[in-house]
Amino acid sequence: MIFVFLALTSWSSSLGSEKTLADLSFTTHNLWILLATGLVFVMHLGFACLEAGMTQSKNTVNILFKNSAIMAIGLLTYSFCGFNLMYPGADFAGSFFGFGGFGIDPGPSGLTSDYNASYTYYTDFIFQAVFAATAATIVSGAVCERIKLSSFLIFSTLFVAVVYPIIGMWKWGGGFLETLNIPFYDFAGSSIVHSLGGWAALAGAICLGPRLGKYEGERKLVPHNYPLATIGVFLLWFGWFGFNGGSVLSAAPDKLSLVFMTTALAGASGLLASMIVSWRISKKPDLGMTLNGALAGLVGITAGADQMNFNEALLIGFIAGVLVVFSIKFFDKIKVDDPVGAISVHLVCGIWGTLAVGIFGNLASFGQIFSQLKGIFIIALAAFGVSWVIFKLIDLSVGLRVSKKEEKEGLDMGEHHESAYCFTPESFLGFDRGYDGETPFYTRKKDPLKHRSKYNLKHVNAGKDLQKEEDSIGH
Repeated sequence: MIFVFLALTSWSSSLGSEKTLADLSFTTHNLWILLATGLVFVMHLGFACLEAGMTQSKNTVNILFKNSAIMAIGLLTYSFCGFNLMYPGADFAGSFFGFGGFGIDPGPSGLTSDYNASYTYYTDFIFQAVFAATAATIVSGAVCERIKLSSFLIFSTLFVAVVYPIIGMWKWGGGFLETLNIPFYDFAGSSIVHSLGGWAALAGAICLGPRLGKYEGERKLVPHNYPLATIGVFLLWFGWFGFNGGSVLSAAPDKLSLVFMTTALAGASGLLASMIVSWRISKKPDLGMTLNGALAGLVGITAGADQMNFNEALLIGFIAGVLVVFSIKFFDKIKVDDPVGAISVHLVCGIWGTLAVGIFGNLASFGQIFSQLKGIFIIALAAFGVSWVIFKLIDLSVGLRVSKKEEKEGLDMGEHHESAYCFTPESFLGFDRGYDGETPFYTRKKDPLKHRSKYNLKHVNAGKDLQKEEDSIGH
């Protein structure tokens, strides 16, 4: 379908400027952006799979619930006020704030090429709305396994409705970062989406503190499902072609093919770099680090995907892949608990990708570096500061973190009273719900699987041995 769109665009461009051909070109561009919107939507399934796979099985339902709710919250709040905060209109050009009113309204020309030569008002809205939800999803990965569901949903609502669109307006909505002498440049969101979400994730991780047992005790907190995490990364990589490709805002073959090339190669280069570095450090191939390396490369290229050539895309992705390994280890060393590496992938590599625009590519110059640094600093100050205040206010009002009992038992049972894996031996024995391996399982109160007591009695001794074996290998 993509190739059909590109062919139609080329054909219409070569035959003239008659109204029918202009309409065909407009339709082709608009359809590509809608298709790209669908690809970005698929990224949210990737985020859900990655986050669920990289965490403990006892929190899987909670993680899937959060990621599902984020999409609904993102679309609704962005339509209510976020879109008009981010794109308030030409009257607010060069400003810090603007608001075009509540709701979405295409007006008399919003569904024609008079609105834009490449897309309609509604296409513009829905493409930007899935971006807004992406920024909130980044936060989810860093605060998972210990944040209250209700508290996270409150934060996500405020973040997508107010924080993300106001900061995004400073560049993409024609705000002051766009009107600098040398404008700050962020093609598809290394800073405006990824670093912005990363700064909020850092604020949340600091306010919450680490998970129980993360930095004490002998048992390690490790991912429970690498196959699911791997599927998530490939879904994200697939969706990234829409994330960056859609940001071309047309189906122009030259620019679109360039962006696809730089996106693909930066992701591959980042994966290879993290694989090499983590293998060298840990003396074994580390799948988790390798997967994050691919995402690091993709985040790194996002700011300048339309400005880089083959060699520059490879280099930017490779450096991002190296950075993510050392960044994850750094945050662990200072005890900032980030279960999926979201802060390192999106914040650190987002900063790198934004800065790389001034170092490599068509815009490279000292002046551009200065503008990039200015934008990075301003976004950091606003995103981290406001997010920290919101998290603290939530903590003071309704509480931010679940109880120790709920955290040990798992948020699936503590908040949802259900398990993602109802038919595994671990579920029968209660390991996914905080079973201590000692208390007879059939004596526990409020057992949601009480009707399966024959399995509990039959396998409880085997379960104790299994638990001890898992503890001995740090699993």
